[in-house]
Amino acid sequence: MTEEKFHVGVKALITNDKNEILVLKTNPEDAPTWPDHWDLPGGRIKGDDTIEETLRKELTEELGIDNIEILEHFDTHISNLKIPLDNDIVSLLLIVYKCKLPDNNINFKLSFEHLEYKWASVDEAKELLKVKFPNSFIEKLNLLKPN
Repeated sequence: MTEEKFHVGVKALITNDKNEILVLKTNPEDAPTWPDHWDLPGGRIKGDDTIEETLRKELTEELGIDNIEILEHFDTHISNLKIPLDNDIVSLLLIVYKCKLPDNNINFKLSFEHLEYKWASVDEAKELLKVKFPNSFIEKLNLLKPN
């Protein structure tokens, strides 16, 4: 039995003052082997970067922002999607942090990796994110609903 190989990614669960979640539509040209899907901003840890450095670099690259407030760990899970790498398949461990923007009226500058963004209600985000994120994460999003 061979051990499963993993890449580690860090994602930002960004909410606004309307309790909506920022989601990004992936560009199929950037990830042609993956199904069309929506994602949270973030990316894989590279080199000696820390989790926080990775998250900040990815948010600058993907959204054009560099002043995010990282609040707290939200969830860690294994993605539904796997990464083809050379002659192998690698699983993806995702660490998700709740984050906040200092200003909700930011105009994002998307990278090539994404085609569009939207602020989605918790229920809409649950539907949009279920391709990449497991059911345990999707259900945990209910914690973001107002009481």
